[in-house]
Amino acid sequence: MILCPNCHHEEMPGSLFCSECGAQLVVSEVPTTQHIQRNPSDILAVQPPVHSPPSPPVTNGAADAIVSLHMVDSGQIVNLTGQTEFTIGRTAEGQPILPDVDLSPYEAYSKGVSRLHSALKIHNQRVVICDLGSSNGTRVNGQKIVPHVDYPLNHGDMISLGKFTIQLLIRK
Repeated sequence: MILCPNCHHEEMPGSLFCSECGAQLVVSEVPTTQHIQRNPSDILAVQPPVHSPPSPPVTNGAADAIVSLHMVDSGQIVNLTGQTEFTIGRTAEGQPILPDVDLSPYEAYSKGVSRLHSALKIHNQRVVICDLGSSNGTRVNGQKIVPHVDYPLNHGDMISLGKFTIQLLIRK
C-alpha cells in the first residue's frame, strides 16, 4: 500500500494521486510508455478548440455523433461514433486490450489515467459512465464515483479521470 503524504489515506500500489484529497503520491521510479501509431482511419474526428459547453458540431464525418468529448486542457473535441459503448484510457507498449478512446496523445499517463480507465455507454441519447476499477478514480462534476456502477451524465458534465478533465457534449 502507498500512504498519502498529505492525508495519510492508504492507496493501492501504482496510484499516482490520492483518491481522498487528490494529492500527488511520491513515486520513486517513473515507468515510461510509448505512443502506439494508428492508421489515419483509426483516429476519431477532432474539431478546433471551442469554449464551454458548446454543442458538438455536425460535420461530414460526424453526422451521426450525438456524443463528443471536449478535452479541457487542449480544447480539442473527439466525436464518438459507430458504437454504443466506448472504453476510455491510454495505451502502453505490450498492452493486449486497447481503449476505444486513446488519451495518450494528451499526456494521460502523467495525469493518472489508467490503461482502461472508464467506459461511456450511449443508449437512446442517454449517456452513462462507469469506472473500470481505475487506479486514480473517476469523478463526475467533482464527485467520485464507485467503480463498476453506471452513473448518468448530462450535457456539459465535467469528467475527471485522475487529474485529466473532459467535458461531455451531447447533441439532441
